[in-house]
Amino acid sequence: MAVEIIHLRKLLQLLYASPRDQQTLLRAEIRAEIAKENGVSGGGGDFYGPFWADARDHVFEINDLHLATDDRIARNNRRARLYPILRDGFLKWWNEQRRWTNTPFESVRAPSGQLKFSEILTIKVDGIIAVKDATGTSRYIYPYFSETPALKNEGARISLWVFYRTFPGLDFNNFRILDVPRGRIYSPDRCYLEGDEAQILKQKYDNLWQMYVNLEEDYR
Repeated sequence: MAVEIIHLRKLLQLLYASPRDQQTLLRAEIRAEIAKENGVSGGGGDFYGPFWADARDHVFEINDLHLATDDRIARNNRRARLYPILRDGFLKWWNEQRRWTNTPFESVRAPSGQLKFSEILTIKVDGIIAVKDATGTSRYIYPYFSETPALKNEGARISLWVFYRTFPGLDFNNFRILDVPRGRIYSPDRCYLEGDEAQILKQKYDNLWQMYVNLEEDYR
């Protein structure tokens, strides 16, 4: 099912959407899943992937994000509204980082993985921008793209907990989650884990799962 193996950013959007938006999003997931089962391609590809690739290139001074965004929009007008919002949010955060150093950042291998949270839920974590700064410290930036709902502290705590469990061989303190549209960053030193993250995730996901099962009956 569409919500059994799911990207962390999509899971966050579903968990924290309003009840009305949850239903809308879940119905779209169900229709897409049924179409896939019937061999019908959803089309469109990854809407956010091209933007995030350009953002990564901007970090490593391969391109300019303003020019890259303009080019993406020229090639696909569906991006005309949201891509500038993502660009401005990303640059709001990134330019603040660059105030502290002019030293170029080095690219390092970006981790990716999956967390088997329960018998039903597997959370996918990928699309991380991994950089090494002038001190030799690696930082791992994970994106949250949704315009609504905004990422808040509780969702960020759950995300950081997922990173901690998914990548035990890496320094947890070097992970970040970036609310891209708002240019807001969350890190372990400012968004403290409180020990109840797994419990909150289970409760919210169980409710989401039950809603999904109930809605799916309308389509089967």
